[in-house]
Amino acid sequence: MLLPLSIPSPNWNGFSIGPFSIRAYALCILLGIVLALWMTAIRLKRRGVDPGIVIDVAFWAVPLGVIFARAYHVLTHPTDYFFAGADPWAVVRIWDGGIAIFGAMIGGLLGIWIGTRIAGIRFSAFLDAVAPAMLLAQAVGRLGNWFNHELFGVPTDLPWGLEIPVDNPVFPHGLPATTLFHPLFLYEAIWNVVGCLVLIWASRKFSLQWGRTLALYAVWYGVGRYFLEGLRIDPTELVLGIQINQLVAGVFAVFGVVLFIFLTRRHPGLEPSPYLPGREPVVSPADQADSGESAQDAQDESELSKSHVESEVKSVEVPVAPATSTLGEADKA
Repeated sequence: MLLPLSIPSPNWNGFSIGPFSIRAYALCILLGIVLALWMTAIRLKRRGVDPGIVIDVAFWAVPLGVIFARAYHVLTHPTDYFFAGADPWAVVRIWDGGIAIFGAMIGGLLGIWIGTRIAGIRFSAFLDAVAPAMLLAQAVGRLGNWFNHELFGVPTDLPWGLEIPVDNPVFPHGLPATTLFHPLFLYEAIWNVVGCLVLIWASRKFSLQWGRTLALYAVWYGVGRYFLEGLRIDPTELVLGIQINQLVAGVFAVFGVVLFIFLTRRHPGLEPSPYLPGREPVVSPADQADSGESAQDAQDESELSKSHVESEVKSVEVPVAPATSTLGEADKA
């Protein structure tokens, strides 16, 4: 350890079971996916949706998200994979690290659109449910970068700087072995956890539907990622003099603002149902009977309560003398 409060890089990054190697990076991603599915299922259940539908949608969203995430990373880091003597299989060795969240978003959205169409769920309803869960999954997945000794920033003298072994291939040449770096993986993980809590609070406080929770996710993640990209020591390709990931993050945040305003004006109210029109679940005869009995019980209780109140009112009524007798006595006087 270089400093009392510095963050060491772990020496362990996985284990083997026979001929198979299990990487910590992959375990972090899988744990993030599981937590995201769990949270999404809970949020959908609160809207009356069968939580099992999350698995049906994930069947499409997860594989496409992983494929697009890897493709995006490779295309934005071409010099790492395409050079004289490069191993062509390195492009598909995702377990060595290297996926891009923006690519995962593209593939994941495509998979969610396919899955929700098949399941009969509104695309917007599912996106609102999964938005906070994505931030949670991303936060957990960033721990995988720590095990892989990647996603760190420029040198820093802050006490929580990240230690990177000097013999690590990603260690910048010419710097002292005691150099500490900004732990960008940790910064983003914290930012994502806070964002997850903010989105959950905002969606409940303001009843955000019609995709507005997802729009808020785009703003939150885009803003955070834009500034973090500026600290990276392994910049991506430049577009118009700007790192492509930083440019995409800025565009993503602006897109979220525009989308939020557009959806608020177009859909000022709430969604009529989380299901697509005509795709609501069919209620079985047994459920209908139970529902009918419950409704009848509620009606009986209501009538009984009404009868009880009326009897109480009658018991406290005060007799009033007929007006005619009073007038008659006044005439006689």
